[in-house]
Amino acid sequence: MKTDRVIAYIDGFNLYFGLREKTWRCYYWLDVHALCKNILKPGQRLMSVKYFTSHITKSTPDKRKRQSTYLEVLKGMDGVKLFYGKYQWNPVDCRQCGSRWETPQEKMTDVQIASEMVADAHKDSYDTALLVTGDIDLVPSVERVKADFPHKRVVVVFPPMRATDELRGVCDGYTHITESILEKSQLPKTVTKAGGYKLRRPSEWK
Repeated sequence: MKTDRVIAYIDGFNLYFGLREKTWRCYYWLDVHALCKNILKPGQRLMSVKYFTSHITKSTPDKRKRQSTYLEVLKGMDGVKLFYGKYQWNPVDCRQCGSRWETPQEKMTDVQIASEMVADAHKDSYDTALLVTGDIDLVPSVERVKADFPHKRVVVVFPPMRATDELRGVCDGYTHITESILEKSQLPKTVTKAGGYKLRRPSEWK
């Protein structure tokens, strides 16, 4: 029987904010490769994991350090490749009171995911694309893959609090990241990199 080759495309911030909205801080120290393997069906083989994120800029040093530590862990994982967008702060004005504040918005992530997913389809690098997001901006990309490569499957994996009918409707299948899957997909408390350098789970992520 032919093995079903799978590439996973993870929208890092969509996943993070889903966990945060669910108040599941204890699962931030996530082994994304293990997460995707724990979602696979029998007969599927995980070829690679592509993780899309951005470096946070306007934040406290502690938050930036926690993100940096986590991304350093992911960079050292076999089978995981990181892609970086831009984290941009946009001004918002209140029409009623005249107050102004800034809200964060990640740029380029959906475009990068779309480009990689379509390019990998053209290279015949996967049979199934595992799309970990709830971002409806990726609907046209899924439709393009399905139109050009009808024999390939796209399965959306919804982070907590991120399920959408729009993505569910255009994909070949869908599933949800459950708490039990997250529990099985955690990194060890201390990760030792090449050369002996140790990266430790932030104490705040409990």
